[in-house]
Amino acid sequence: MTGTPARTMRFGVFMAPFHPLPGNPTLALHQDLAVAEHLDALGFHELWVGEHHSGGLEIIASPETFIAVASERTRTIRLGTGVSSLPYHHPFILLDRMVLLDHLTRGRVMFGVGPGQLPFDAHVLGINPDDQRRMMEEALDVIMALQRSTEPVSAKTDWFTVQDAVLQLRPFSSPHLEMTVAGSFSPAGPKLAGKHGIGLLSISATSPEGFERLASHWEVAEAEAAKHGQTVSRGDWRLVAPMFLADTEAEARAALRFGYEQISDYLTHVLPVPRPTGTMSLDERIDAANASGAVVIGTPDRAVEQIQRLVDRSGGFGTLLLNGGYWAGFEDTCNSYRLFAEQVMPHFNGQLAAPTRSYEWTMGDDKDWDGQARRAVAKAMDDYAEENPDYVPKAPGTPSAPTGL
Repeated sequence: MTGTPARTMRFGVFMAPFHPLPGNPTLALHQDLAVAEHLDALGFHELWVGEHHSGGLEIIASPETFIAVASERTRTIRLGTGVSSLPYHHPFILLDRMVLLDHLTRGRVMFGVGPGQLPFDAHVLGINPDDQRRMMEEALDVIMALQRSTEPVSAKTDWFTVQDAVLQLRPFSSPHLEMTVAGSFSPAGPKLAGKHGIGLLSISATSPEGFERLASHWEVAEAEAAKHGQTVSRGDWRLVAPMFLADTEAEARAALRFGYEQISDYLTHVLPVPRPTGTMSLDERIDAANASGAVVIGTPDRAVEQIQRLVDRSGGFGTLLLNGGYWAGFEDTCNSYRLFAEQVMPHFNGQLAAPTRSYEWTMGDDKDWDGQARRAVAKAMDDYAEENPDYVPKAPGTPSAPTGL
């Protein structure tokens, strides 16, 4: 036997989450936990949970707390902070909590970090958005040093100080927590992924601008890794791709009446992406989004095409993350994940090739399986008749004689 199977793609969900208003926030949070259980049962590999503090739609303030609860309700799915906004936290304290969570989950936790995406969160905390990426780098340098060395770490910046800091509890995961850094449009994320030899999470991979920069972002990560004596792996590269699936495109469009317009208005209001021009109907918005390649709203076959498009553009990556926003209601959202697991995952995770090959071999025109089966049955009957001369087989359909008590 020659040849080695290629590394298969992994799949997950990047759950901000986005809960349209009006709605019951307590119920929404418990639905998020139910989604975690649903994804675990469907065989998704990862769930990343966001950190946000204002805006009203992304209502998980502490991904660590959510992960702690979700870990008790799931079996195999890995759970990550998607992402912890480093400028909002003292790096030693945040890492110390993540190490605790790493032990409590026995290594199922992942530590995703970023600068903080929402400008109004930074405003509330009195942080200048121009400083956030610099602050992220300063904090991440300390977080990685604390995990990679048992020697005391000291650092002083204009916003935090660590002095002779040593983790009292080493991470459960070896050699350290699985780390990934978020990137959208700027090269800040790829730069830090390369500097520290950790994973990259491309949040805006399917937006027109983000899609165009995929290859160049990976080049930045590789160049920075070489500069700092590190290595990066495409297997640790995650791409976020918003999708909503149904059995038909008409059903998908109908389901999106629940919250797609409000969520898309919110995102174009707070992120550096183009806003819709003029007054557009829901169908017109969906047409424009599908045409741009930014999202997939439709059937599983379109999802397969989108993932292949990302593979071709990027040159290859390890994990595809669906966007976990509630464009549709809870039940329709869960159904979309089910369709993805049943009809999309097998095209990319290596599970489809073997049963397809076996089926095609079995159904080949050069095979005579039914003839072999008939001959085997006939031989068994002849053999029995030879051993039992008085045996007279009944014609098919002849009822058996009743037996007495």
